[in-house]
Amino acid sequence: MAFASNLNKKSSEVMRRLKESLREFPATTWNDVYNRYSTKLRIEEDTIIQSRKDERESSRRAETKKRSGKNSYTGEASTTGLEEDSITFNDADGVLTLHNDALVISLLVHDTNVKQVLIDPGSSVNINLLRVVNELQVDDKLTPKTHTLSGFDNSSVTKGEIILTTFAEGVVKDTEFQVVKMDMTYNMILGRPWIHEMDVVPSTLYQVFKFPSQWGIWKIRGDQQVSRSINFVEDSIAKTDEK
Repeated sequence: MAFASNLNKKSSEVMRRLKESLREFPATTWNDVYNRYSTKLRIEEDTIIQSRKDERESSRRAETKKRSGKNSYTGEASTTGLEEDSITFNDADGVLTLHNDALVISLLVHDTNVKQVLIDPGSSVNINLLRVVNELQVDDKLTPKTHTLSGFDNSSVTKGEIILTTFAEGVVKDTEFQVVKMDMTYNMILGRPWIHEMDVVPSTLYQVFKFPSQWGIWKIRGDQQVSRSINFVEDSIAKTDEK
């Protein structure tokens, strides 16, 4: 009865395999037939289970690839954008060799081309100077602080937060800045929040950052001369303070 019940419930594929086995090796008892059927049944079930696992794994990989697809690109980037979609760094034209320069750019923020903007993957926040906020005449956009940033002397330097629109080769982002009142040679620091939101891949070595857009891969080059002049000023100040 148990054998008949299983026969009625399981697939024709198991029966096909059982018939092939019986033709090749004739059974002597019903118990032998049942054992063979059970074996074929387990093989079939294991195959189905493994097939379903493979389907789920394939689906998971496809979904992961789809989500990360916007960050996977092939080809060399240019300021005009390319159809290829891979971000690579193999063009050092215009880069001063043997350097240790920070990546400093100019960027359109709000409605002004702001110079001396540091691209800093090591910063967990975007930083804007209170002086720059005043110069942009956007004081009315300043809101009370929810984060507190401290200077080297542990005193609070945060004056509030502000959301300003950044424009990078046609890619527009509303960007939250922590506004600080302190002496700093950079006018702004764009940290990981902006870098990740823009899908930016920066390279201090090649003095450029690249990012995807609906027109292809775009790049913005850093200004090494400005970066070096900033570092020179900072070094000069430090030496003066030591004296």
